Amino acid sequence: MRLSPGWVIPLLLVAMLAAATTAYDSAQRKFNSIESDRLRPGSRVTLTYPELVAFAMHSVPDGVRDPNLERTAPQTVTGRAMVDFGKLRSAEGHPPGWLMAKLLEGERPVSVTARIASSRGHVQVDVQRVAISGMEIDGRTLDFLIQHIVLPLYPDAVVGRPFALSHHIDRLDIGPGGVGVTIAR
Repeated sequence: MRLSPGWVIPLLLVAMLAAATTAYDSAQRKFNSIESDRLRPGSRVTLTYPELVAFAMHSVPDGVRDPNLERTAPQTVTGRAMVDFGKLRSAEGHPPGWLMAKLLEGERPVSVTARIASSRGHVQVDVQRVAISGMEIDGRTLDFLIQHIVLPLYPDAVVGRPFALSHHIDRLDIGPGGVGVTIAR
């Protein structure tokens, strides 16, 4: 049997959707096993980057599309997505006023690079760089934006200081193949 060229693209799309669903299901099973608090002390669960991306695709709010995650250096990850800040704020129940809506409307490529240090049941996320539509923000400007814009909008966010991990997690290891979750002994 010979397939016509017209069937190639639909078959590829079906295969990609099946792979994404499989990766999402796998990530969900792994998260469930961690959250069950039944893993043996010293157990390690590795969430691959495709699994984390598939999970993120099911979890992102309106206004965020095409999330991606990659390890860019030891213990460092970069997340990328297309973000419509106006839609995002509206989805959170805080629609921007007319002027801000005009300034925020439209999708923009956003990338965030963060270093993640973890041990003894705690983790610290240090945002190193943010780029919005190619404009890089780092150093003191980034610190100012985190303190005066991000944290007031998202008061539960913890950036730049350690916080406790739940579910008996001892540490997170950012490796080339994914994020290793180690359960405390």
